[in-house]
Amino acid sequence: KSLVPGPAFLGDENLSNYEYYVYKKNYTSPEFRLSKKIAGTERKLSDNIRHGVTNFKIVNKFDAEKKLFLFSPTFSIQEGVRTNLYLSEIEKTKKTYEEEIAEYTASKDTLETEAELAEADDAIKHYTEQLASLNENPILKKADSIADYKQRIKYLQKVRQHTVRSFEYKIIKSDGKARFNESPVLVLDEPIETGNLYTEYLDEWGTRYFMPWSNWFKMSMLPTLLASLIFGCLVFIMINKAKKGHDLYVRPIAGIQEIDNAIGRATEMGKPILFVPGTSSIGDVATLAGLAILSKVAKKAAEYDTKILVPCKDYLVLPIAQEIVKEAHYEAGRPDTFDKESVFFITSAQFAFVAGVNGIMIREKTATNFYMGMFRAEALLMTETGSSTGAIQISGTDAITQIPFFITTCDYTLIGEELYAASAYMAREPKQLGTLKAVDYLKLLILVFIISGTILSTSHLTFLMNALPEK
Repeated sequence: KSLVPGPAFLGDENLSNYEYYVYKKNYTSPEFRLSKKIAGTERKLSDNIRHGVTNFKIVNKFDAEKKLFLFSPTFSIQEGVRTNLYLSEIEKTKKTYEEEIAEYTASKDTLETEAELAEADDAIKHYTEQLASLNENPILKKADSIADYKQRIKYLQKVRQHTVRSFEYKIIKSDGKARFNESPVLVLDEPIETGNLYTEYLDEWGTRYFMPWSNWFKMSMLPTLLASLIFGCLVFIMINKAKKGHDLYVRPIAGIQEIDNAIGRATEMGKPILFVPGTSSIGDVATLAGLAILSKVAKKAAEYDTKILVPCKDYLVLPIAQEIVKEAHYEAGRPDTFDKESVFFITSAQFAFVAGVNGIMIREKTATNFYMGMFRAEALLMTETGSSTGAIQISGTDAITQIPFFITTCDYTLIGEELYAASAYMAREPKQLGTLKAVDYLKLLILVFIISGTILSTSHLTFLMNALPEK
């Protein structure tokens, strides 16, 4: 429906004015129930039927001393047909029915009123029908002929699966205004499958009742599988090329290229650097990307012997940021310059954290401010303060609601995925570079499909569009 530009007509009927209500009923149900409602423009229906592997039973009794639960061993095969897990219990049930029939038959000679006679006749009829069901039902006769207990249970379970998961269907067409048209139940002239051991005694199976095919793979997701395989191959190829020394071109990003100059400016002025790793938790991918950039910035600051301040809003981010800055100083060969107090926790309250960061900017007179990670409404409050102090500001986030404010108040901004590319761009590490290039090639492939699909669909060739998942 999302691909239909306007109303779709079948003859004089506007299909968008109608809806189809699909009803279904299995062997164990006495009446139809609503399965799905589909739009009038849809021409097919996929009915996903769960494959049950368990039978639920109500607990009849609990023995506290033995710590055992008592369940009824009887279960339903189809409507009006019940059996027992144990063959010996079935024989006892048959004997009980025969005794009841004999008792009621004998008691008729002593009964005087018509009501008593009618009650006896009803009881005889009931027990006769129950006995006939056990003796004459082909499914139960087949099960009772299986001597092995496990094989008998397996057969009954298989038959029950077919009766529970086989449905007959009918459709009701409605305009939603109390006008409707009901279709007859779908019945085929020839069965779709024959020779099934577990359906040979099920009436109209394959012509009126239909069982779903096992769907081990969802074919509509085949393009997704192919795209995943292509992406995996691209990652493997690009990582190998990077390891072999090939120079993989990465588009220059102004904000990343300016990081060294921004750190150098702080060093020349003798003022500290402020790095805010976002205001979200460690579970946010933007926070992880910001911490990856912190590692490179802290290492460069350690090489220049420049103080770096890292205020944290999340208490789990704090120890990770401390370890990152410490490791950066060790890698730079300056472990003596590491100050654990330079990475600190302010508060988890949103605007109280902003007030603390703004106070640091003003008191410490920071020369360079980095904002890397996930930001929300507090973004503009921080960057406006930093801009008023005259500091160089470089920001990066994937929060589309905050990007406009960063662009307005910061000197350089990493927009969206540029934040994730920054660590690979700075480190030039083969695995990161290879993955980054693979993502670029996959996006190029997607763009080719979009352009091709647009051109083909304009020419009324929709095979490419129909081959891809709609959503």
